[in-house]
Amino acid sequence: MDEPPAPSPQRPDATRRTYLANERTYLAWIRSALTAVAVGLGVAKFIPSLHEGTSWPYVVLGVGFCFLGLLLAIYGVYRLRTVDRALRVGEFGPLVDRAAVVIGTIAVLLTALTIVVILLDR
Repeated sequence: MDEPPAPSPQRPDATRRTYLANERTYLAWIRSALTAVAVGLGVAKFIPSLHEGTSWPYVVLGVGFCFLGLLLAIYGVYRLRTVDRALRVGEFGPLVDRAAVVIGTIAVLLTALTIVVILLDR
């Protein structure tokens, strides 16, 4: 990644804080992605070994959580680059509504499916 532009003499700290906030936000996207993948692996591999029932619902959920993690990581990189480019020219890089809706919808569906699988596996 390129070096950030030199801060303006009027607001040197504001520019640095903004770039650092963008980096922290990127790290939050990556942490969320890794968490989703860890949940996916746990659901798909660990939970089926704890009971004697069918395992395919857990594998499907696990793959879904891993897919969510992949989306979060990809979009996190996209957001980092978009906001960074916007900051360099003094603009704002807005969140793409469609991406937020897709990621949110997948998270809600996986949560709902997890609840259903838990309730049906009694």
